Amino acid sequence: MAILKLKPACKDYLWGGRRLAEEFGIDCDKKILAEAWMLSCHPDGPSTIGGETLTEYIARCGEKILGTNCRRFRDFPILIKFIDARENLSVQVHPPDEYALAHEGQLGKSEMWYVLDAEENSVLYCGFKEKISREEFVARIKNNSLVEVLNAVPVRRGDVIFIPAGTIHAVCKGVLLAEIQQNSNVSYRIYDYGRGRPLHIAQTLDVINFDTVKERNAYPQDATSRCHLAACDYFVVDKLVLDGKILSEARGFVDEKTFLSVLILGGEGKIFCSGEEIFYRKGDSFMLTAGAGAWKIFGSCDALLTTVPDHEENF
Repeated sequence: MAILKLKPACKDYLWGGRRLAEEFGIDCDKKILAEAWMLSCHPDGPSTIGGETLTEYIARCGEKILGTNCRRFRDFPILIKFIDARENLSVQVHPPDEYALAHEGQLGKSEMWYVLDAEENSVLYCGFKEKISREEFVARIKNNSLVEVLNAVPVRRGDVIFIPAGTIHAVCKGVLLAEIQQNSNVSYRIYDYGRGRPLHIAQTLDVINFDTVKERNAYPQDATSRCHLAACDYFVVDKLVLDGKILSEARGFVDEKTFLSVLILGGEGKIFCSGEEIFYRKGDSFMLTAGAGAWKIFGSCDALLTTVPDHEENF
């Protein structure tokens, strides 16, 4: 098949809500739907196709469907999620590859957030307000004042934040977002609002970057936008918007270098590729296999298009 429709793995973390089920049509019988792993080969939550996992499907069909750009990676390179934060997530940091491989047996994590919706006055934490010392950082963890020095970024729909490994961060309550990340499930929890879950302070001190980071990038939500959102060694993300009237069609080509992930944030219509066609709607996730050739998306569409680059790119 050229067009793979993926069923997500669902996570019922305690801070989640139900918007992904109620508004995005994610099929989940859990009371809480905090995360939906829309494109995943991670053993903690693989996406599925029919009766098999995406990992099993790739093993059966051959890694050529991933593309030549994926050959330099030990594992499937990316993981794409929806996240619904009914309450604050823990403040955390992700390790870089070298540290994660040595201590966790899997890759580290750089990631990108695309804000789908946010309540009034909602924020995302990303980095510190200003550079702080290791000693102050440890002291603030002990006296529960860490959030006072975090960089709180007010967010709205369409905002993008890129979070390199080593950056302290947190998703705060009232935010709904899509996350494109490395294929990893390693997070070091620093502060958890008194929930009693284990913290990972020693690991955090090994990997955290105390320098400040840039804030959000905002992108116009006009009817004809197709813009570049983020790029790193593991993924390149573009935004596609079709209004279904003035602009109702987009075309592209999937060559042998990389597969194409299509995450539908809104709208409905059809995807055409290699003689196949399939309906899409809000909340759907598709993978177009490498070498599938020309594709067309027709209808009204709000989507994130993700590919794997052939070399490191900077954002």
